[in-house]
Amino acid sequence: MSAEDSLRALYEGSSWHRWEPHIHAPGTVLNDQFKATDFDDYLAKLEAAKPTIRALGVTDYYSLDCYERVCTAKGAGRLPQCDLIFPNIEMRFSIGTIKNKWVNFHLLVSPQDSNHIVELRRVLALLRFNAKGDSYTCSRDDLIRLGRQHDPKLIDEIAALKCGSTQFKVSLDDLKGIFTQSDWAKSNILIGLAGSETDGSSGVRDAADQALREEIERFADVIFASSDAQREFWSGQRGLDEAALRAKYRTLKPCLHGSDAHDLKGIGAPDGNRYCWVKGEIAFDTLRQACIDPGRAFVGVDPPVCAVPSQTIASVAIKAASWMKTPEIVLNPGLVAIIGARGSGKTALADMIALGCDAMSDQPSQASFLTRAEPLVGDATACLRWHNGDQRERRLDQSDEWSAAEYPRARYLSQQFVEELCSAQGITDSLMQEMERVIFESHSAGDKDGAAEFSELLEIRTTRLRAARDREEILIAALSERISGELEKRQLVKGLAKQFADKQQLITGYTNDRSKLVSKGSEERVKKLAELAAAAEKVRSYLRFFAAQEQSLLSLQDEVQNVRTHQAPEGLRRTQERYKASALAPTDWPPFLLDYKGNVDASLATHLAKCREGARTWKGTPQLRNPDLTVSRLAANVGLDQQPLSHLEAEIDRLEKQISIDSNTAKAYATLSKRINEENAHLERLKARHEDCLGAEVRARELFVERDNAYARVFETVGNHQQVLLDLYGPLMSRLAAASGTLQKLSFSVVREVNAAQWAAEGERLLDLRLGGKLKGRGTLLDYTNQLLVAAWKSGDANTVRDAMAAFQNELLEELLKHAPIAK
Repeated sequence: MSAEDSLRALYEGSSWHRWEPHIHAPGTVLNDQFKATDFDDYLAKLEAAKPTIRALGVTDYYSLDCYERVCTAKGAGRLPQCDLIFPNIEMRFSIGTIKNKWVNFHLLVSPQDSNHIVELRRVLALLRFNAKGDSYTCSRDDLIRLGRQHDPKLIDEIAALKCGSTQFKVSLDDLKGIFTQSDWAKSNILIGLAGSETDGSSGVRDAADQALREEIERFADVIFASSDAQREFWSGQRGLDEAALRAKYRTLKPCLHGSDAHDLKGIGAPDGNRYCWVKGEIAFDTLRQACIDPGRAFVGVDPPVCAVPSQTIASVAIKAASWMKTPEIVLNPGLVAIIGARGSGKTALADMIALGCDAMSDQPSQASFLTRAEPLVGDATACLRWHNGDQRERRLDQSDEWSAAEYPRARYLSQQFVEELCSAQGITDSLMQEMERVIFESHSAGDKDGAAEFSELLEIRTTRLRAARDREEILIAALSERISGELEKRQLVKGLAKQFADKQQLITGYTNDRSKLVSKGSEERVKKLAELAAAAEKVRSYLRFFAAQEQSLLSLQDEVQNVRTHQAPEGLRRTQERYKASALAPTDWPPFLLDYKGNVDASLATHLAKCREGARTWKGTPQLRNPDLTVSRLAANVGLDQQPLSHLEAEIDRLEKQISIDSNTAKAYATLSKRINEENAHLERLKARHEDCLGAEVRARELFVERDNAYARVFETVGNHQQVLLDLYGPLMSRLAAASGTLQKLSFSVVREVNAAQWAAEGERLLDLRLGGKLKGRGTLLDYTNQLLVAAWKSGDANTVRDAMAAFQNELLEELLKHAPIAK
C-alpha cells in the first residue's frame, strides 16, 4: 500500500471496497473442479483480480479445511492486499425448491477470535441429522460415517465425506437452538441465505412450505442475491416498505454476491461482473454494520457513485503552517459533518476549505477564524485537491487578488452566518435568501416557468409590475439612477467574461462526469442522448424567448394604455396652459391629443397570439409515462431541434433509464443531466447579460437625452406584487400550516412594510414646526399619518389608498402650505 493509500485509509473514513464473500477453493468437498496442483494458481488469480479483492469468504460444505489452507498461505505472504479472510460454511436446509434442489444457507464466521476454528467446530458438532435409525453430528468423522451408512461400498474417506455431506440436512429448529445455547455463536456468526430459485428461498413455491420459507428468511441476516429486484425488496424499496419488512422479517437485509467459483476459470469473476461492494473498514464488523444499514452493501460493476468527481474535494493541505498538526487531511466523498471537541478547530478547518473553494464572503464575519488569525498565519496557504485532479491554492491571509468575478465552487454557510440568522431581530437579507432558496425548491418543475433560481422566477412573474412601478418612480425622480446603473454596467464587462469562462468549464466538468456513469455498450445511446440534450436546450431557449417576448408585449400594451389614459391627457393640459394666448376654443383642442399612428392594439394582439401559440407549440403536451422503454417518444420524420420539449424530455428520460445499470447510477445520471441543463441556462443568461453590459455606455448617453417623467398607479403594483409573492411562497405556507410538532409553531406571511415614522420625519424636514396650527410641534404629522393613512397603506387596495390620500390632503393641505418655510 502506497503512502497516499495509507494516509487515505487513516483519515478518509468509510469507503467502498470489493468483497468476495462466497468462493470455493481447491479441495472443496462438493463439485470440486480444481486440479490437485491448482492451489498456487488459485492464489495468483485472487491476487490479480480486478477490482482488487480486499475481503475473502473462503467457502466449503460443512468443512473448514480449505479456509485453514488459505489462512496458512496468507501467513506465508500470499494475498497481501486481502486484509480480511473469514470462513463461510455452506450447508443445506431440509426443504426443497422447485428446481429439485435443497435450500442452501451459509454460516459467515468472524475470525476475530483467535480460537474461532475450535469454537466453530464445537458449534457445528451441535447440529444433528437423523437417518437410518442413527444420529449424526456435523463433524468430519460423522459425515464420513453417514456417507458409508448411505453407501456401504464407499471405502475411500473423501468419497464417503462427499456422500455424507450431500445427505446431511439441517432443520431450522436445530439451527435456532444453537444460537439459543451458544453465546459464542450469537456473537460471531451471521446467517446468509441463498436467494435464488435454484437453491435458495425464492425456489420454495409449495403453499405448504410458505410459512417455513418466511421463518427461514426471517432468521437470516444476509441474502445471497445479485438482482436489483432482490436488493430493492430486502431494503424496503419494493413490495414492502421498511416498517412492514421489519415487522415481517425482523430486519432489513443486505444482499451479497460472490463468484461461487468451483474452478480456476471462475475465480474472482462473477457472471456479468456483479461484484460485491461493502462500505466501511475491511473488518467483519463492517458486515455486521451492513446488516443494520443494507445501503452499505451493493452488487454491481462499480460501487455506487456517491459524489461528482469534479465537485468533490479529495483533500485539503495547509502549507507553510507549523501550527497545523496534520498538514494534509483526506476527505471522504460522502462527508456530511466535521466532528470534534469544542475548540478543536472544526470551524477553522471549514473556513480554510471554504477559502480554497473561493466561497468566503467578501465581507467575512469578524468572529471567523481567518479574520481573527490573519495577523498570525504568515505565508500559509490552503490547497484543495478535487477528485477530478483539479487543484486550487489560496493564501490564508486572503491577500490573493480576488474579486466577485471568481466563480465559487461551493456554498458556505459558516457557523457565524447561522448564528447571525438565528439571533437576528426580524428577517435579514441573508435569511430571506435562504428562505427563497428553499421556497424555489418546493415548486414543481412545471411551476418554475423554466427558471433556474428564485430570483429568476420572481423576475418572470413581476416584469410587468416592475415596469409599471418604474413609470411611477420616473414621476418622482429623474432617470439619474438608471443612468448611473448603465455606467455601472460598464465595470461588469470583465467580470462577466470571467464568469462566462468559469461556467463553460463547470459544464464541461459535469459533462465528463456524466459520461463516466455510462455502462459499457451504451455509447450509441449516450451519443443520441447528447444530441437530444442539445436539442432540448435549444428548444428551451425558444421557450425562454417566447416567455420574455410575452412579458415585453404585455408591458408595451400597458405602456400604450398608460399613455392614452395619463400621459397624453396631461400633455394636452400642459400644452393648453402654455398656449392660452392662442384663444382656441375648448372644442378646438381634442385634435391635439396625442395618439399612436395606426391600429397598435390589433398589432399587439396579433403578436401576443403568435407568441403564445409559439410557446404552446414548442412546449408540447405532457407525455404519459410508457413502461415500454423500446418505444421512441419522438414524432416521426421530424428533426430533433424541431420536436416539442415534452417529447424531447420524454425521450431523454427513456434513454437515461436504458443507459443506467442501477437505481443509484440512474439517480446520479439524472441529477447530472439536470445540472447540465440548469448550467446551460445560466450560461445563456450570462451571455445575454454580458452583451447587455457591452451596450450600457450607448444606452447611458441616450438616457441623458431621453429623460422623462410619468405617472403610474403605485399601490396597484404593490398589491399585485404582494399577490405574486403570496403565490410563490404558497407551498411553504401550506407546509407550515399542515405541519405538526415544532414546525407547527412557525408561520409565514407576506405583508406590506409601512414605516410611517420615517415618512413623517421626512415630511417634517420640509415644514416649519414652530408656527401655530395643526402641525405645530414635532410628532403632530405622524399622528395624522397614523390616523388617516396607515391602515390604508397596510391593507387597502389602490382605490382605498387614493381615497385616504385625498382625505389626508383635504384635512391638511392648507396646514401644509401654512407651515412651509417659504414666502407665501
